[in-house]
Amino acid sequence: MARKNDAFYFEAFCASADYSYQAAQLLSKIMHNFDPDRLEEAIDEMHAIEQTADERRHEVLDALVTAFVTPIEREDIAELSEYLDTVTDRIEGVLHRLYFNNIREMRPDALELVDIVVRSCELMRSLVGELSQFKKSKKLRQYVVELNTIEQEADDCYMRSMRNLHTTCTDPIVVFTWHETYSFLEYCVDYCEQVADTIDTIVMKNS
Repeated sequence: MARKNDAFYFEAFCASADYSYQAAQLLSKIMHNFDPDRLEEAIDEMHAIEQTADERRHEVLDALVTAFVTPIEREDIAELSEYLDTVTDRIEGVLHRLYFNNIREMRPDALELVDIVVRSCELMRSLVGELSQFKKSKKLRQYVVELNTIEQEADDCYMRSMRNLHTTCTDPIVVFTWHETYSFLEYCVDYCEQVADTIDTIVMKNS
């Protein structure tokens, strides 16, 4: 395999972040226009995004096997690539839970959470786009702080949603299914923050 230039890795990171954003937009569209009888076709559409994201990650890992020189430490490349891919996986996981838990009606606080997921993925995409020029970027640190703030917002929304669920719903099956769905929505934002923290660490190590 020919040696990959530095741009290959940064472009792959950007592509992975964009797949996460595409997945988040699709999930938001599905949830805001919820039709439980059309979830199967939505799963196929989401899986196509997730598979493409997986393929991009594998390209990065394959390149690392033969790479002699990399723009940042190979462990950091592998870790960041994994976290970016996990964001997309978790978004797909939300959709799976809507489907196999046979959720028939959308809850308003779930829509609030998915809107936060979209915002966090959009901001993560902007942050990843700054990584290739991290030594002179004036926005990178700002994006890291903003993502940390959004993650706190998601935590607060998650707590309110769970409290509302457990205090107003008497059907244990509904409580269980939405407990799991809320958790996966919150995981999406958690992993966006993990991407931000990983990039922050990379910048500090290479400054």
